[in-house]
Amino acid sequence: MKSSSVQQLIVELLQSRPMHFTAQEIYLRLKPRLPSVNPSTVYRALERLTDAGEVSVSDMGKGAMVYEMVGNSPHHHLVCQGCQQVITLENEVVQSMFNEIKDRFDFQLTTNHLILFGYCSSCQGEHKE
Repeated sequence: MKSSSVQQLIVELLQSRPMHFTAQEIYLRLKPRLPSVNPSTVYRALERLTDAGEVSVSDMGKGAMVYEMVGNSPHHHLVCQGCQQVITLENEVVQSMFNEIKDRFDFQLTTNHLILFGYCSSCQGEHKE
């Protein structure tokens, strides 16, 4: 089996659903279409796609890294540590912070998918700090 066909199926999967998938979830979704695929082939394909900047890899508190297509509209997330709710932030919300970091520290950011952890309004009462 060609790794390019695995990569193409991963891209199709990630483009078809605007979700975050773990490598294991991707493997399980590809297995019916490619019975001979193994987890290491999926991991290597994900690594190549990530290195090429086509796929982002993030820690969203799931216990495993998650993958998502890098789209035309960059976005970021707030993850509630209480109820696990994920709120999507448009890029404009954090872009001013990125620009401030660049200007103030002369630091070129490569982050394209920011994840911030905290508590949503429903969970804040249970988790006062």
